[in-house]
Amino acid sequence: MTLTPDQARDAVASLCAPRAAEAVEVTSALGLVAAAEVTSPVALPPFANSAMDGFAVRAGDTDGGGVRLRLVGESRAGAPAEGEVTAGTAMRVSTGAAMPAGADAVVRLEDADDHGDAVTVGAVAPGRDVRPAGDDVARGDVMVPAGRRLGPGEVAALQAVGLTRVAAHPRPRVAVVATGDETVPAGMPLGPGDVHDSNRPMLAAQVWHAGGDVVLQASGVPDTLDATATALDEALGVADLVVVAGGVSVGRHDHVKRALALAGVAEVFWRVALRPGHPTWCGRGVVDGRDVVVLGLPGNPVSAFVTFALFARPAIRALAGDRAPDVLVPATYRGPAQAKAAGVVSALRVALAPGDPLPVASPTWGNQRSHSLRSLVGADGLALVDAGREALADGDTVRVLPLG
Repeated sequence: MTLTPDQARDAVASLCAPRAAEAVEVTSALGLVAAAEVTSPVALPPFANSAMDGFAVRAGDTDGGGVRLRLVGESRAGAPAEGEVTAGTAMRVSTGAAMPAGADAVVRLEDADDHGDAVTVGAVAPGRDVRPAGDDVARGDVMVPAGRRLGPGEVAALQAVGLTRVAAHPRPRVAVVATGDETVPAGMPLGPGDVHDSNRPMLAAQVWHAGGDVVLQASGVPDTLDATATALDEALGVADLVVVAGGVSVGRHDHVKRALALAGVAEVFWRVALRPGHPTWCGRGVVDGRDVVVLGLPGNPVSAFVTFALFARPAIRALAGDRAPDVLVPATYRGPAQAKAAGVVSALRVALAPGDPLPVASPTWGNQRSHSLRSLVGADGLALVDAGREALADGDTVRVLPLG
């Protein structure tokens, strides 16, 4: 049975469970996914402080403005004042410094005349430019929900409330296997019928970009059953997800499905109503008590790139504990008409640019066929043209899967 791309994506993601959480140093947790809700052990800010440089006053003393107050000290960031503000007095105060006892407002520097031992201030209301204790975070507030990927903002927030460790899922272990007698590494001379291998480095880069750890890379795997089985057995032994490029179709030199069956990997689906990327395969096996998901991608580099973005990238996120769905961006297509086969989703490589009212999606290269590696250069997203359309015209609205 041929699945739609949405069905295939959901089927792959349903197979992917994250590894057990580990306690990780917050400063090393960038890109990981929180395994449990994280609450704050403290209030933030922990004390009332000034939002501006100026003078801490009792608001009632400033009624009418033009009031002269005697200066009795200073509160600086990291050096709170020891005294207090009483009737007829004020204190200098810095941004972020603790409010002195007795003061309930701040007069900004630009609204005051500093006489050295006294200050003339304008009128202010109680609470003016004061950040109360707990104004940002109350003790027990949720700082990071379970399933949230930890970015720079989350790292900062956790450190701000004093947390040094966080429970997070490890990065998924991904093996990349590129098959084909004809492929040789870049930099090596080409023999008759040879091509430089682009699938292995491309897929490894996509794994890293998606947040996975590449634990094995194999390329140029000979098109024999024994060689294919050996490479896949090694990959299955170390990875949570195995991504195989090439050898998954039905030709006499395609051995991936047979080798996986011999390794005990059961087929979940075969073929997706997608162009490029129709001959995509998915399976699951158990190796040494571990579930391993296998994605067999077409050997054409563009087909491999597209199917990785649509199926392997969300699988890596799910294995990391992040089940946030892809967000498709509506955009206006600008470019030559594109014919397509009915009944399949077409994935065009597009560059995105600002537009009004929608962003503009333009083909990266005129040739959008599955062998055109140049179409990947400058691609910001994949414009997914619905299965029901038979053509795409300039000015049509498309859904774009961003690749960033």
